[in-house]
Formats: sequence, C-alpha cells, structure tokens
Amino acid sequence: MLAKISSGKSVFGLLKYNKIKVDDEHAIILFRQKMFDSPDGKFSIKDCMDSFEPYLAKNNRTEKVVFHASLNPDSKDKLSDEELSDIAQAYMEKLGYGNQPYIVLKHSDIKREHLHIVSLRIDENGKKINDSYEVVRSMKICKELEQEFNLVPLKRGEREFEIPRPANYEDGDLKHKVSNIIKFANSNFYFQSLGEYRTLLVRLNVTVEEVKGGSLNGIIYQIIDEKGNKKGKAFKSSLFGKEAGYKSLQEHFEKSKIEIEEKNIREKLRPMIAEAMRKAGNKSDFKKLLNEKGIHVTFHENDQKRIYGVTFMNSENRVVLNGSRLGKEFSANMFHDLFNNPDRKAQIINSLPKQEKEQYNRSNQIKQENHSQNYTQGSEIGLLDNSQSDNSEYEEKAFIREHQYEEKRRQMKAKKRGRGM
Repeated sequence: MLAKISSGKSVFGLLKYNKIKVDDEHAIILFRQKMFDSPDGKFSIKDCMDSFEPYLAKNNRTEKVVFHASLNPDSKDKLSDEELSDIAQAYMEKLGYGNQPYIVLKHSDIKREHLHIVSLRIDENGKKINDSYEVVRSMKICKELEQEFNLVPLKRGEREFEIPRPANYEDGDLKHKVSNIIKFANSNFYFQSLGEYRTLLVRLNVTVEEVKGGSLNGIIYQIIDEKGNKKGKAFKSSLFGKEAGYKSLQEHFEKSKIEIEEKNIREKLRPMIAEAMRKAGNKSDFKKLLNEKGIHVTFHENDQKRIYGVTFMNSENRVVLNGSRLGKEFSANMFHDLFNNPDRKAQIINSLPKQEKEQYNRSNQIKQENHSQNYTQGSEIGLLDNSQSDNSEYEEKAFIREHQYEEKRRQMKAKKRGRGM
C-alpha cells in the first residue's frame, strides 16, 4: 500500500474538491471522526468547517494547518468499505492523528479505488501535532498494515509520482486540463529549451509554440491528438499564469541547467544509453532497452525518415535532454548512422567513451544496493507508460491552487473597487 501525505493552507479548497467528487458520484464517505454529521448523511462543507473551526480558532501560528493523506492499496486487493475504513483508522492512530477530527472518503474516479483523509495538523489546544520523520513513519506503518490486513506489499521502486492523464479534446474542460499539465511539467521536470519542453508536453497530448506577431504573440499551448494533429483553439500562456509564459520558461531553462550540472544527471544517463547503443540492432530494440531502464527516447524524423533530432526523457531524474547535450556521440547524426549505415556502426560503438561501461556497471550496483535498503526516490514508469497514470492526487492539488489563485484575484478586485479605482 502506498501512502501520500501533504500539507496545505486551504481546508475549504480541499473540502470543495472532495465535494465535487462526491456530487459527481466518484467518491463516498466511509468514516467520520469527531465530525458533525448532516441529517441526510450527505457530504457538507459547512458541517466539516464547523467541526474544524474550534481547532483552527486556537491555532498557535501554524501556517499549513491541513493534513491530507491518500492511501492506495494495490489493485489486486479486494477490500470492502468496512475494511478500507478500518485501514484508514489504524493508519491515523499509528501516525498520531487518532484523536483528531477527520473524514475518510473512498474515491473511485480511476480504476484503482483509493482513500482520501482530510484532517488538521493542530490539536484541540492549537498546538501543532508532531510531524517529525512523518514520511518515514508512514512507510513503516504501511508495511505494518500490509501484514495486519494481508495486503499486497508495495513493490520496490514504486513511489509517489503524480501524473495528469493525457488531454483528450473530446472530454471538454480543455483549459483546466492544459493548466494541470503545464503545472505538472514545470513543477517536476528539468528542461533547457522549448523543444525539450514540447517533447515532454506532447507525451500528455499538449504542444507549445512561440508565436511572433499577430493576436497570439508569445507562448501558446494547444491540445493535440495521439497522431500529433492540433485540436480546437490555441491558448495564450497568460491564461495559465506567469509560470506558463516566456520569461518564466527562460528562468526555468537556466535553473534546469544548473540543477542538471549539480546533480550529475548527464553522467547518470550516459552509461545506460551507451550500453543500449552497443546492444541494439535497430531503433525498436534501442527504445525497448531504454524503456527497461526508465528512459523514454523520441526520434525526430523528416519525411525522408532522416533523424534530425533525438530527445531522452527520464522520470527518475525528472529530466528531458536533447541527445547533443549528452555529448557528440549521442547526437542525431550518430543515431541516424547507427541505425541506417552498417558500415559506420562499429566506428560509432568504438567512439563511445570506454569508461561508460564501467560507470554503467558501478551505477547499477549502487542502484541495486539502494533498492535493497529502501524504495527508490525516482519512478521507473510514470510518463513512460501512460496506462499507469494516476492523476487524482495531482488534479486535487491543482484544483486547490487554482481556487486559492481565484480567491486572491477576487480579493484584489474588491480592494480596488473599495479604493474607487
């Protein structure tokens, strides 16, 4: 079972999100602890806020008062609502929130049913509940609950990596979907150019362009289908806030460059890519070998099937890199000759730095040792396999951020009206 814990400032925003899920029949209430219950038994934001209010009124300067956890049993676990409720209560008790007011909801908006728990990080005296080593304690508790309730154990390498579903033009609500995808990409991945950024977004059925002149001057975003065809109208970046615009993207490029250097990400990827180049007989083999290592490769080709660009994406290191950034031996021309010019293959393989093989083996050994002690800090699936995507957590956070942003805008407008502006 996987548990995901987060903190926040907006109790109302989190409750509103869950209320929408309940109203859409994608969630039901399983359990209430120290919470007012509506006469009709339905989910009520007012009743929840009234239950939390005595605690919030005594808050001793804790900024992020919201405790939010989602519990995600394996899809193979067939659990009744009563069993799910017992698991949630046991989890809260073991984590130190057993005496808190909280509500447990079962979400079924994705194939795998999962639980959401909404509570507070402050007790009845306004004192913050101890959250030291909370994530570590949570992992230990999950292992205990797996044994107590005979749950399918969490596999090594699985971790929290909240990925929005690819946008679908037919589903509607396009602006909200594009906004979620932009925030996900900008918050979770390093990329140093618009091209690398586009490669990432295309995996989620969104494209980005810089337009000069005309009514859409600047950065624009648009939904595409699985074949890359544009669908519907384009959106100006200003509709999604500053982080989606030209200036913020340029700052992100620079920040990514520094992070990639400091974390030696290129050095981590080069051995794996070089090894795949040695073993692969064709592009399909090459892609398969890298997918097994958690690396997705995109070959950019013209109408004559000439490779003019290659981009690597790795969820574990949260990076998108053009091949040329890894070195000239990983450039588009090298790959074109590797897979289309047999006479050049041996020369290309021999041109790979000799230490790559040694680094690759050492990297694998260290990685295996880390796996044996703990769960990895990266994801081997995520964006590389869209069928594994679970966007419920991400949509929730995005919804709350959007709600807070709109609330600030309304307050600013009200102040301006009050000043007669």
